[in-house]
Amino acid sequence: MTLGCARNEVDSEELAARLEIGGWELAGDGDRAADVVLVNTCGFIQAAKQESIDELLGAAGSGAAVVAAGCLAERYGAGLAEALPEAQVLSFDDYADIAGRLDAVLAGERWPAHKPRDRRKLLPVSPVGRPGAATGHVPGHGAGGQITDLPDGLAPASGPRVLRRRLGEGVVAPLKIASGCDRRCTFCAIPAYRGAFISRPPDDLVAEAGWLAGHGARELLLVSENSTSYGKDLGDLRLLEVLLPKLAGVPGIHRVRVSYLQPAEVRPGLIEVMTSTRGVAPYFDLSFQHASGRVLRAMRRFGDADRFLGLIEQIRRLAPQAGIRSNFIVGFPGETDDDVAELERFLSEARLDAIGIFGYSDEDGTEAASLPCQVDPAEIAERVEQFAGLADELMDQRAAERIGEIHEVLIEEAADSTSGGLDQHELRQYTGRTASQAPEVDGATQVSSARQLAVGELVRVQVSGSEGVDLVARQIDEGERGRPGQPDTVD
Repeated sequence: MTLGCARNEVDSEELAARLEIGGWELAGDGDRAADVVLVNTCGFIQAAKQESIDELLGAAGSGAAVVAAGCLAERYGAGLAEALPEAQVLSFDDYADIAGRLDAVLAGERWPAHKPRDRRKLLPVSPVGRPGAATGHVPGHGAGGQITDLPDGLAPASGPRVLRRRLGEGVVAPLKIASGCDRRCTFCAIPAYRGAFISRPPDDLVAEAGWLAGHGARELLLVSENSTSYGKDLGDLRLLEVLLPKLAGVPGIHRVRVSYLQPAEVRPGLIEVMTSTRGVAPYFDLSFQHASGRVLRAMRRFGDADRFLGLIEQIRRLAPQAGIRSNFIVGFPGETDDDVAELERFLSEARLDAIGIFGYSDEDGTEAASLPCQVDPAEIAERVEQFAGLADELMDQRAAERIGEIHEVLIEEAADSTSGGLDQHELRQYTGRTASQAPEVDGATQVSSARQLAVGELVRVQVSGSEGVDLVARQIDEGERGRPGQPDTVD
């Protein structure tokens, strides 16, 4: 069971591959009950931690042995094992021998839970000294040696191996380009348990992209804790600009999408590549977190509302139809009514496609937990409700602004169950996403087509309506222009 972000999805696929090599089988629907339930937990915020605990307790009720892995397990280790005796708790360092760990669990052994440690100290302080220097396992960064004779369906086929077994059949696949983070945001504990920033070599990523394409992926979602830092430990701060065209050129891949961009590190050259390279989505997942310069400084982050609006203007000057999303924290210690008003102003002017609103909560071991002027939880809840309503209204307006635009949609599923049984004049219905819509977190596009489309096909459409954040569109032929007076550009 996988909880949390797309990075965890990649880690789960590594665990699945390692378990298969070790003789374990994945229990699917209709199979006999599982002997072990492995929960890949999330430890990001309080709500995610509670969800992980609930899933572990629910799994314990199945009668199977329960194992906790992932961020919550790594972050709390022995403390979690003591508080939750229903589950055995594993560290990232246990991943390399995960099959052996589950063998021991099945044999009735109680594996000793680890004592949490600051994983930033496992790598040199200087980024350029990090390649090959890790003393602990970094999920998704290789098998640590030559591996041959892999079972069919495990990946990749060449290079320093990153073991992986796809757990889904969708046309979108996450590809981890880096792990860890060197930033010191006062509200975030992720660097302490995910470690310092380390990039994966470009050749490994291109090889894995080819393997993913061979197993049905048509869109790659590049994930990390901070994608704009990619390459700094490999001696090239602009390596992402070089990597993106290579990934977009992998046969079978229609679209490459980058996630987790730090506004302070978004370079003009990166904007140029992301808005002009065929196959690279002009989609900017920008981690703003707030718009008040005073609050951002307290968070140890860059910028303010006007600087962020300037960055958005740069992007839209090159790609007017670019998709832009961001998340925001309200109720940060010391946040005033003026700060709230500044955030509201920014959101109203920015016209973002997707907005996530989160209420601040103290996180163990973070500087913000000890800051003065903590906002009352009831006030935080009111601000979350206020901004969530505003976000919904603004996102609906932004979707409506796209009516008339021409886009390319990646078809993900047929919305009707018929195949050839429709009347010749009846339109077939499909669900897909434009380049401005990321999987899971953004809206989708409902496509009407006079011909039968294939899942994984990239089709040209014109947007004819919107339903909340979702778009409604009709498929048009390659040579067909949009309606008179409407935009005729394509994302």
